[in-house]
Amino acid sequence: MAFTGNALCNVFKTGLLDGSYDFGTGTTDVYKIALYTNSATLDADTTAYSATGEVADAGYTAGGATLTISQVPTIGTQTGSSAVTYLSFSNVSWSGAITARGALVYKYNGTTNPAVFVLDFGSDKTSTTTFTVEFPTASSTSAILRLA
Repeated sequence: MAFTGNALCNVFKTGLLDGSYDFGTGTTDVYKIALYTNSATLDADTTAYSATGEVADAGYTAGGATLTISQVPTIGTQTGSSAVTYLSFSNVSWSGAITARGALVYKYNGTTNPAVFVLDFGSDKTSTTTFTVEFPTASSTSAILRLA
């Protein structure tokens, strides 16, 4: 099986409720993004980072790149039942000719490395000099992660 669309990982949903993930200001949690080929099996049931199916092109290091939180969780301008909490990350780039079908964002802790979400690029994306994953600008209507 290959990519089947973008997905918020089930382990992340549970982890939000038990306090396993921290995106707040001053957090010591480290989040990473790993790139994958179409041979990877990533979906909502993905529990953790794995090197299986990961990109092996020059310029890319196994495990991916560290993400910088560009927007800590913020409640948008809505109130009551229409309030939206959202966050985003800064764009991330790798130098070199790289082809990837999708990505996994995960919490790096050196042992279990639990999954956060899967990004399906829709098709193979190829760079000849710089491969960049661009995250949407965070707002109550557009962000990489929005909880309504």
